[in-house]
Amino acid sequence: MRWLWAPMLAGTVYLVVDAARDGSVPAAVGYGVVGLALTWWLSPWQGSGRARHADVVARPAAERVVVIYWRPGCTYCARLRVRLGRAGRRATWVDIWQDEDAAAYVRSVNGGNETVPTVVIDGEAFTNPDPARVLARLVAA
Repeated sequence: MRWLWAPMLAGTVYLVVDAARDGSVPAAVGYGVVGLALTWWLSPWQGSGRARHADVVARPAAERVVVIYWRPGCTYCARLRVRLGRAGRRATWVDIWQDEDAAAYVRSVNGGNETVPTVVIDGEAFTNPDPARVLARLVAA
């Protein structure tokens, strides 16, 4: 899954060029907008911040009230991000595809699976928790 952004980008370029050659500019623009949005959503570069697991663990407990382990392209992670809204900025987001230590941690609390979002609230890990629970803790922090 980490590589899906590349074929998505290549497919988008192909569709845009093909539509442009046929003289269909609106279709080319449409393909470009949708394809680039999907490419960004699947890419490892989207998201907030570049927090690393080792840095998060080294922080005092008061500074890591809510830590969210996520990965690009995860619909459950996107759902959580949308439901948290602006309050989600208070959480620390760690991309498990950019940090092998974070992926190992997620596997350790999920029976060997890289199930995301894995949210650590006050030191306790929850797998794909109800966004209302995470939001309540972020608002209280």
